[in-house]
Amino acid sequence: MINKVLIANRGEIAVRIIRACRNMGIQSVAIYSKEDKNSMHVQLADQRICIGEGPAKSSYLNMDRIIAAALNVEADAIHPGFGFLSENSTFARKCRENGLIFIGPDPDVIDRMGNKSQARKTMMDAGVPVVPGSREAVYDVEEAKKEAERIGYPVMIKASSGGGGKGMRVAENEEEFEFQFNMAQRESANAFGDDAMYLERYIVNPRHVEIQIMADTLGHIVALGDRDCSVQRNHQKLIEESPSPAINDETRRKMNEYAVLAARTVGYTNAGTIEYIVSTKGEFYFMEMNTRIQVEHGVTEMVTGTDLIIEQIRVAMGEPLSFTQEDIHPRGHAIECRINAEIPERNFMPSPGVVQYVHLPGGNGVRVDTGLYCGYQIPAEYDSMIAKVIVHAPTREAALLKMRSALDEMVVIGVETNLDFQYQIIRHPIFQEGKADTGFIDNFMNKRGQ
Repeated sequence: MINKVLIANRGEIAVRIIRACRNMGIQSVAIYSKEDKNSMHVQLADQRICIGEGPAKSSYLNMDRIIAAALNVEADAIHPGFGFLSENSTFARKCRENGLIFIGPDPDVIDRMGNKSQARKTMMDAGVPVVPGSREAVYDVEEAKKEAERIGYPVMIKASSGGGGKGMRVAENEEEFEFQFNMAQRESANAFGDDAMYLERYIVNPRHVEIQIMADTLGHIVALGDRDCSVQRNHQKLIEESPSPAINDETRRKMNEYAVLAARTVGYTNAGTIEYIVSTKGEFYFMEMNTRIQVEHGVTEMVTGTDLIIEQIRVAMGEPLSFTQEDIHPRGHAIECRINAEIPERNFMPSPGVVQYVHLPGGNGVRVDTGLYCGYQIPAEYDSMIAKVIVHAPTREAALLKMRSALDEMVVIGVETNLDFQYQIIRHPIFQEGKADTGFIDNFMNKRGQ
């Protein structure tokens, strides 16, 4: 049994996990940096413990301090949320070595799927469709050039240990390949301490569609449907929706089946996401697996009626999934907009500061995951996302209208936000028609003169 969970995270996801713990009768422990001492997650938790100064490396990325905090308060388990240490196999192993349950997959599986080139090879061997590209990691630019010629231009250069858009470059032709490869490799080495790269054929104007899966320790794996995450900037998602307007029912069925196959192939447990890239012809290819709960998990919860955080904790306790594949019947349509404290007109520059006033939308089918309150000091040290507005309605058209209403109602005074920017996207004809691909935001910004 898990009686007490330490949450190795902050912000809205920490609040989300605390609420799930409360619903299960489990005590929660918040860790916080000195800059976060007045944050909502600190105030809501049953216990709280400061673990360092503001910079993440001194606090939310300090494994030893987090482990010591968990042992000090006699926690049974650690939930890593997303970001920070959520996909760090070393941290997962440290939890296990200290008798703590890591609420996530096995560290060996994190390693296997976290290395993008190894994950590609694993999926190839399992028969999951993969974007044509290199089978092994490449380190040398001359070797990479030969692979690029074999694959055919344009090619996408990616960091094997990458994530969040770091270490990713597109080479349109042989002339620019060396420069782009060296730049991507340098970014990878700086961000991840790893210069292993791999190459993929660059799919022009693709859609980004992912499948949420849950798996328990008893061998049960369930696919909970798809999410379209094509609206993104610099490979960072801005809007997610379920189901995707880009695929038909047959493609959806196959993507779900391959997601379950992928999870079973690597012996996956807990929450995970299989990410696909979908071509303009409707062909889909495995891109990567996220071995954690996703920012956009609420979209899936809204259409399936599940609580994925509670399910994560149940699985970590060794319990079977509370649902089977036959129980999952996604209903209606859900959309999520990420609200960031940033200034879109100034190249999305972060806008930390004191929230002088906040009003959150509500009503039937409207959900806001946030840690905002009046007087809250948004720190400059962390990600600028301050809220997620999620709506659910019987149809996509109704969901779009509900999201427009929710964004129009939401008020944040004291800092700049991307609320108006999101409102413009929701009202854009291309998005309304369900035709926004991964290049949509770039084209949108260019037409606005940014």
